[in-house]
Amino acid sequence: MAPAQDAMADVDVLIVGAGISGIGMAAHMRMLSPDRSFAIVERRSQIGGTWDLFRYPGVRSDSDMHTLGFVFEPWRHEKSIADGPSILEYLNRIADERDIRRHIRFDSKVISADFDSAAAHWIVTLEGEDGQRSRLTARWLYLGSGYYDYDKPYEAEFAGRDSFAGQIIHPQFWPENFDYTGKRVVVIGSGATAVTIVPSMADKAAHVTMLQRTPTWYGIRPARDGIANFLRKILPDELAYRITRFKNVRLQNLVFKRARTQPEKVKAFLTKRIKAALGEKYDAKTFTPPYDPWDQRLCLVPDGDLFKAINAGKASIVTDHVDHFDETGICLKSGQHLDADIIITATGLKMTMAGKIAVSVDGVPVDFADRYYYKGVMFSNLPNLAAVFGYLNASWTLRADINARYICDVLNAMKAKGADIAVPKLSPAHNLDEDNIYDFSSGYINRARHLLPKSATDMRWRLNQDYVRDRVWMRDDPIEDGVLQLGKAQTAAPHKPQLEAVE
Repeated sequence: MAPAQDAMADVDVLIVGAGISGIGMAAHMRMLSPDRSFAIVERRSQIGGTWDLFRYPGVRSDSDMHTLGFVFEPWRHEKSIADGPSILEYLNRIADERDIRRHIRFDSKVISADFDSAAAHWIVTLEGEDGQRSRLTARWLYLGSGYYDYDKPYEAEFAGRDSFAGQIIHPQFWPENFDYTGKRVVVIGSGATAVTIVPSMADKAAHVTMLQRTPTWYGIRPARDGIANFLRKILPDELAYRITRFKNVRLQNLVFKRARTQPEKVKAFLTKRIKAALGEKYDAKTFTPPYDPWDQRLCLVPDGDLFKAINAGKASIVTDHVDHFDETGICLKSGQHLDADIIITATGLKMTMAGKIAVSVDGVPVDFADRYYYKGVMFSNLPNLAAVFGYLNASWTLRADINARYICDVLNAMKAKGADIAVPKLSPAHNLDEDNIYDFSSGYINRARHLLPKSATDMRWRLNQDYVRDRVWMRDDPIEDGVLQLGKAQTAAPHKPQLEAVE
């Protein structure tokens, strides 16, 4: 039985965020830990997280929905590279069909979370839309809050910005019903956001120019998965989905590993596809990055839409550096001037850790950068807390799925033993070899390295980047593996919690 002091918690699990990670955890608890209570707190007014926040033209998934979709819920749309509204519909349907929505408290921002070791629960401070604060207690805290700052994107500094007479927009805060018909648009950036916006705006704008400082590697693929759509015609949806998911997971894994082991072959393949799409408009300077494929995330171009817009004369790409803005556009360091009515600064995201929540244990602040990941889901010496940080080389939901299942297994093991605390114990005298799993040159990662938890070469103490291996290992490795300690809280002195083992 759980100790009496623990019974005071309002819920067993408090899930932060009603996006992919949070909805996925709630659904897993419904299936695997149905006797445990949960609540979801969401700072926005509706479900969706990332997919509710971003409203720029053409917003879509940057990986296929047979892997960005959940393991338990088939993706039934014809397009596998899905637009934002379709993903929102998918998430809302799951929340309604699985009776999750009534457990969501909207317009509730988590300000702080302090683990009370004596009571074995988290004391969470919430702030409502009206600024009023309230408290909630939970045995577990599950952070599905994503990895970037919802309030402030990364804004590169551009000289003369205030002199521009037109509109400057960051995609993270796209104006509602914004009309750009007949306008000259410059999109600064060359990542997934820019690659999506340019072809989407090209049909209405007078012209759209993508201004890139550095070229990007592009992967052209159909927006529709022909094999998936064929299988759905002849097989039950669940079986067709499992087969397609298996295929796409292995294909993602193969492409990533091939890019790391045989980069020149992958470069040649990607370049050949781009040349075929652009013909005489192909320019090596514009489409040859100074890094290998998957040193940064590979940008998907579904149905080659970016290249179709270039061929139609509606879009173009310029490789140069911004010198300064002036009243009518952008002056480049080469001396060229780009005329613009609208400038879109698709310059990237600002990463954060734990949704900017002030996390503490017995009043002592937690610095995640001083902790090691444990199995990519928990953190060294931090009790009853889990978080989702998706794969850098595959779909986010793949990690969200395995993390949610793992925490449900931990919850069930705790119940079976009468434990109220689960903590991955790491001695201060450990001899772990630290490993850089963030081996990517992407700017948003490099700018945030000082915030991120550590990883080691030991599989238990890392945010591993191989879903195929992780899925099997997380399922088969025992919960009580000699590292994760399950027990009851015992306080020997104020703020000096100990863990009493449960036999």
